[in-house]
Amino acid sequence: MIDQAQRRWRRFGRRALMTAGAGLAIPGLAGAQGPRGSGSWPERPVSLVVGFPPGGQTDLAARVLQNALQAALGQPVPIDNRAGAGGNIAVEQVLRARPDGYTLSVGNVGTFVLNPHTMPGMTFDPLDLVPIGLMLQSPLLLMVHSGIPVHTFPEWLAWMQRQQPTGIDFGTTSAGGIGHATAEKLRARLGGDPVFNMIHYRGSGPALQDFIGGRYQTQFEAPSLVHGFVQEGRLRPIFVTSPTRNPAFPDVPTAEEAGLPGFHVAAWVGLFGPRGLPPEIVQRANAALNEACRDPAPRQRLAERGDEIGGGTTEAFAARVRREHAEWGALVREAGIRAA
Repeated sequence: MIDQAQRRWRRFGRRALMTAGAGLAIPGLAGAQGPRGSGSWPERPVSLVVGFPPGGQTDLAARVLQNALQAALGQPVPIDNRAGAGGNIAVEQVLRARPDGYTLSVGNVGTFVLNPHTMPGMTFDPLDLVPIGLMLQSPLLLMVHSGIPVHTFPEWLAWMQRQQPTGIDFGTTSAGGIGHATAEKLRARLGGDPVFNMIHYRGSGPALQDFIGGRYQTQFEAPSLVHGFVQEGRLRPIFVTSPTRNPAFPDVPTAEEAGLPGFHVAAWVGLFGPRGLPPEIVQRANAALNEACRDPAPRQRLAERGDEIGGGTTEAFAARVRREHAEWGALVREAGIRAA
């Protein structure tokens, strides 16, 4: 029997494909005219509702692409931070918005992939939003505070084992978020025995303040958010969760090189619209996002800090969300991960 979650995700996939297919049939959405070549949208500012406070990767994606999006759309793109509940407060605001393209959601893998599994009591479905496109993606770095006397993963393992059975303090940017889930994935790979005392925050900004202050010892975090602290010697990377080394951290080994074959994790931030957003607006917004992602300024700013600019089709983005929903859902169930 097909359960409710499966039915929801099949509807999500069909909706994304219908949206993308309908948009491709509309003249003026590609080519020299660009995203402003058809229809009247946008005629006024387009608000980006960000589900996390300033200082985190989700907010970073919106702000790095803000100027380029404004140029592509020909309208201001104000950012509205509505932090709380793992991004759900912002999603709920967008779900209530008119589907006219003037209120869009900037959300991450935690909000759209993990929350449906870790928050069983949610009163709305974030998957009712319409996927528009990928804004950025990045691996995660296993980080330690510089006061911890370890530089390699074997050294980290030996240090971590010495802290047992009390355990180590492991920070996360949100309960049930990608950092939390990745920590549980690591714990499972280590046999499920290590004690990680999880310390949850509401966003990367507040978490990193305590991390560099020594409140806890270990965290998974996006490269762009810790790049400066690594350069200052306040935090130290142990490995990166990508299949290849990160260009911004060329001396940091991959998890595979460190001794964890197949340990690959990528965080992402994407653009979504409210339920009922017309296909032509979805495609214009996707075209504008792709134009913004081709702008050299945000590409360079992200690359030099270790993140990768987004772009691509609505169909590919929607398929990625569906695939990762299934993959992370299995881990969430096995580890019993719940959002606070």
